[in-house]
Amino acid sequence: MMLLAPNLLVRDKPSRRMTSHQSGERRAEVDCCELLHPSRTKHERGFSLVEVMCAILILGVGLVGLAQGVVLALSSTKDSELQTRASWIASGQIESLRADGFVTSGTTEGDCGDLMPGHQWRQTITRTDLDGLFDVKVAILNTSTGKSAFELETFLFDPPLSTSTGSSEPMSNKERAKNRRKTGGGR
Repeated sequence: MMLLAPNLLVRDKPSRRMTSHQSGERRAEVDCCELLHPSRTKHERGFSLVEVMCAILILGVGLVGLAQGVVLALSSTKDSELQTRASWIASGQIESLRADGFVTSGTTEGDCGDLMPGHQWRQTITRTDLDGLFDVKVAILNTSTGKSAFELETFLFDPPLSTSTGSSEPMSNKERAKNRRKTGGGR
């Protein structure tokens, strides 16, 4: 119980009526909610419709932001996985060239298989100005759009073989490959 004015007593609990009989006069009883919100009566406690709508709006904006964050994280994970698989395929193509023991100029293509369905690889080998040095480019392409998903470029050195005839003319790539096979790779 709290005394605000000489004739005013405030009730803490609405169910309990309190009166004062000091010096023979009766003081007026006031509910604490009426003091804080004079426009509300004791039956109008709770949230207004505007307050509830604002809370729902704030909650909705937060949930939309959270959902977009989850979608972005999943998309980034999928892109990262595709990039990793594409790099495996491209580096595997270059390693198979190294393992063959000879390099020939030209373009070859193939399917990426089950590792990357809907994608193909394209390997382009070009001869450089330096004898025996080749520029190797491997691109992983999306078959439906034709756009490159990943590209890897490197240089491979394949030392030129001397000809058995003693001529100083350079051998063609086919002749070099044939000689390599005969001699067991030349290395």
